[in-house]
Amino acid sequence: MEEYILEMKNITKIYANGFIANKGVNLAVKAKEIHALVGENGAGKSTLMKILFGVEKSEEGEILIGGKIVHIENPMVAIKYGIGMVHQHFMLVPSLTVAENMILGIEPKKLGFLDIKNVIKMTEDVSKKYNLSVDPVAKVADLSVGIKQKVEILKALMRGAKILILDEPTAVLTPQETKELFRELVGLKEQGHTVIFISHKLHEIKEISARVTILRNGRSVGVEEIKNVTERDISRLMVGRDVIMKVEKKAAKPGPIVFSISNLSLENEEGKQILNNISFSIREGEILGIAGVEGNGQREISELVTGLAKYTQGTIKIRNQDIKNLSIKQIRELGTSHISEDRMTYGVVSNATIMENIISDRYYKREYNNGLLFNFKKMKNMTSKYIEEFSIKCDDYSQPLRMLSGGNMQKVVTAREFTSEPKLIVANQPTRGIDVGATEFIRKRLVTLREQGVAVLLISADLNEVLEVSDSIIVMCNGEIVAYFPDTASVSEEELGLYMLGLKRMDNDSIKAVTHER
Repeated sequence: MEEYILEMKNITKIYANGFIANKGVNLAVKAKEIHALVGENGAGKSTLMKILFGVEKSEEGEILIGGKIVHIENPMVAIKYGIGMVHQHFMLVPSLTVAENMILGIEPKKLGFLDIKNVIKMTEDVSKKYNLSVDPVAKVADLSVGIKQKVEILKALMRGAKILILDEPTAVLTPQETKELFRELVGLKEQGHTVIFISHKLHEIKEISARVTILRNGRSVGVEEIKNVTERDISRLMVGRDVIMKVEKKAAKPGPIVFSISNLSLENEEGKQILNNISFSIREGEILGIAGVEGNGQREISELVTGLAKYTQGTIKIRNQDIKNLSIKQIRELGTSHISEDRMTYGVVSNATIMENIISDRYYKREYNNGLLFNFKKMKNMTSKYIEEFSIKCDDYSQPLRMLSGGNMQKVVTAREFTSEPKLIVANQPTRGIDVGATEFIRKRLVTLREQGVAVLLISADLNEVLEVSDSIIVMCNGEIVAYFPDTASVSEEELGLYMLGLKRMDNDSIKAVTHER
């Protein structure tokens, strides 16, 4: 009989509202193995890992560590059993140093005070042991995303983790940073550690994992040796049908300029330059992609364009109108739609219903509101139509949004934004953290809208997405445009990564062409 370091047997989790998150799920992971866990959003991956880490409790099933049944009541017990979890959204305190973050909760004291010297030494020792180089005295706020991830991994290792759960660890990394992470994971495996690797990027699953467990609709549907399956096989098991991630699109036929930014600069409250003299434009029927490591000005651009933030230096025009003094509502009425990278803050109201979220940008219009009464029948019919058209998995239009998976929440956002008769779509991380089926749908829909004459600004950390969906690409680094590729066929993910990391930069004349000033 084959021995496993971790077994989860017949795990069932049913929430108070009757939603079945896991039903008889099995997961068996070998020692010194990188084991992938995949599935659509809502398939039960996160719930299963929360049960393993003691955040949730299952109604049925058992967990075995090293062949012995264990009861994991909370994360402290999980850590005691050598289980560590690195979340997709880092749990670090930006104002503290690396070393201070590392020892939160296990602070060494000397004469009743924090022993800073020992804190730094502990960080240096664990960093050296696992060959994960970090600066103990650097402030976390000043670190790149890749280094922050190292700190999170080291935090878990310092607490004795032998089984590491990594949730979407490459979501915001460049190809170069991803390769470095994979080398580090292989190094950890060789030192006796086991990794559970959760990702929607199937080519990475193929590259780094030995085996993969696939979930669909809260159930286990297969455990496969990676060498025996293709990406297409995995996606078919996940979704229940063939998924085609390559976006088929005709050559763009751009029309007049819809949107332009000229000499845009921005400083933050501390006086740090966030955007430095940015200029570019997008035409009708064109998708312009922005590639860049997070924190290089992309988020600020999307917020300035959509009215979530204000600027004083430079000009932003939508359909020839300066938007500097316009409200968010006025900007939307120019035909601007927005998919925010932070859907829970800016994209949805989680306690509201699906219908309320979809009609939130149009409830005041005459066709839905005659000044005295809402036309609820029309609202319900419209929402039901979009639920079907956008394949939103739900009970009906009255279901609270919080009950949906992340991928289905994102479909609600896109249903609203894509059906608002847009002239310009600002899509910031439109497929982050969602499954291959929802990703395929959203990408194809963006291309369809572009073919209907809509201008699209696509901001994405997924370089495959930028290359597949965009017609042209700009690359940002340190708040500046450092490269412009008018044809996506002429550039690879690896080359984009070099520009994103600041290792390459084009001359100003090449960059200036993105303004379409012929």
